[in-house]
Amino acid sequence: MLRFGCSELVIERLDPLVNPGSIPSTHMHQIVGSNAFKASMPYSDIAEEATCTTCHFAEDKSNYWTANLYFKARNGTYKRIPQMANQFNDGDNAGLTVYYTVPAPNVTTAFKPGFRMLAGDASRRTSQNLGKNMQQCYRCYTQPNFGGSMYPPCMDPVYDTDYLPKQPCAGGIRSNIIFPLCWDGKNLDSPNHQDHVAHPVNGPTQFPIVNGACPTTHPVKIPQVMFEIAWDTSSFNNPEDWPEDGSQPLVLSTGDSTGYGQHGDYVFGWKGNSLQTALDGGCYLRNCSSLTEVAPRIKNKCTVPTSVREDIDGCEFWIKLSDSCLLWLLI
Repeated sequence: MLRFGCSELVIERLDPLVNPGSIPSTHMHQIVGSNAFKASMPYSDIAEEATCTTCHFAEDKSNYWTANLYFKARNGTYKRIPQMANQFNDGDNAGLTVYYTVPAPNVTTAFKPGFRMLAGDASRRTSQNLGKNMQQCYRCYTQPNFGGSMYPPCMDPVYDTDYLPKQPCAGGIRSNIIFPLCWDGKNLDSPNHQDHVAHPVNGPTQFPIVNGACPTTHPVKIPQVMFEIAWDTSSFNNPEDWPEDGSQPLVLSTGDSTGYGQHGDYVFGWKGNSLQTALDGGCYLRNCSSLTEVAPRIKNKCTVPTSVREDIDGCEFWIKLSDSCLLWLLI
């Protein structure tokens, strides 16, 4: 298993998977990874396009992104909930954590240049009822410093849910998005960015249960990719700001107040055979002699120019949203 942090690259409305070439895209995203990120990304080797990355390993020029999370106050105003450096990622500038998990060396095939995929469904507003096999979840930390639960992601029967927490979370919120384990072995992408990958024959699996058999339609076992985001809700736990009816005030930048529509986008960009070598070489977490570590002070400097000029933090702090702001937050 590889587990490493990627600092924030940019926050804006671009989505080269779902809305390629569109400036702006339909909703706000937080993006991490290489500076090859732009409104339209070619199927060529992204690693050759980039000159830096916000991720922990220099060989990883991939890009990873998710929707942002906002807080809707009692007075109807919105404010972006910032990401914070995840556990064990001290020094990172917010961003998210990436996992690559395999069952054993030499049994999975790393992604190829041009490969991309999407996990989740931005339009989903009901539960998939997968229980501990849910592929996206939220953990409400009841104590500071990631305290209150030691369960693996999506497996705490009390504090992990597939919907947004309905109570203040003193230590913040952790959200996870899990990608499928199987590939058709042919297509680098598909029209919906999902059909070229699949879950094992017995359905979606827990993290990090990655030994399920792949279906004949998607026979190639690939690493399990998982995103993990830590949201700093410490400034949003005041009961005076929460709705008077007790309803939860969180909303994804897609306009989803349920949380069921959490999703993640991935464009592969590892240099050469570096990912395959790392996964087959027994690398664990950030301990990997075959890869080059990038110090936070270096990776935090990797950025891209902003393409869409707008207030990403809530259209004006604690001021009622204008129609133009509603367009990007609630489209």
